[in-house]
Amino acid sequence: MRNSFLKTFTSLVGTYFLFQSIILADEIPIGPNGKPNLNGVWQVMNRANFNLEAHSASAAMQLVEGPVVPLPHPDILALGSVGSVPAGLSVVVGDTIPYKKNALKKRNQNREDWLNRDPEIKCYLPGVPRATYMPYAFQIFHSEEAVFFAYEYAGATRNIYLDYPGEPPVDSWMGQSWGYWEGNTFVIEAKGFNNQTWLDRSGNYHTENLKVTERYTLLNDHVMDYEALIEDEEIFTRPWKIKMNLYKKVGDDAQLQQFKCVEFVEELIYGEWRAK
Repeated sequence: MRNSFLKTFTSLVGTYFLFQSIILADEIPIGPNGKPNLNGVWQVMNRANFNLEAHSASAAMQLVEGPVVPLPHPDILALGSVGSVPAGLSVVVGDTIPYKKNALKKRNQNREDWLNRDPEIKCYLPGVPRATYMPYAFQIFHSEEAVFFAYEYAGATRNIYLDYPGEPPVDSWMGQSWGYWEGNTFVIEAKGFNNQTWLDRSGNYHTENLKVTERYTLLNDHVMDYEALIEDEEIFTRPWKIKMNLYKKVGDDAQLQQFKCVEFVEELIYGEWRAK
């Protein structure tokens, strides 16, 4: 009797997981060349752009000493709750970014002088991987012969080479990207960056030696797993990884809006030289 029950239970469990795997496979849309279809407008639902590491809510990105507790920097104070920082979970595998000692000091200095140093404030192109988890959507165009990324923030774009292009001819904000398939995962190796982008608003940074290896794995028609291996031996003790979900927009919301913010910061950057 007992053996019969165990056999029946084992059979039911096996059938359940087989059924679930079939459903999952059926949900993954097939695109060009028989690979998962990455086409669509995608966006994260996390707070990684504030800080890749776990963080509690705070009054502002940049604080100054107050009579009792730290206060928002005077230039942020008038924003009230709009200038505050929501809490967020870590997207770093292992929770903590492995900085070298001197590099960690610079990260902390960046954080303390956020208003003057964060490239996002001046609408510089976001770089990789930060473009992926900013609070703006991006669109993937995926055909048999090309893969192209268009980002809402600052009109940033990435043309993904499908044949190895050789070493990047020049450093740039978005770097040079080469993509290929490993099974059902689309892998992008990106390098050739300058050192003028950050990884988030909390001062986490990199040098021009940065190399990012991204992995895009479609889980179903609406969710994609995103991983990025980050290597920069000048400031990190070892390679490290971030991991998060990307969500596909549907209906009328599945389109990019225009957010070319350069014109919004002209007064901030060039105002002191404006004719008076």
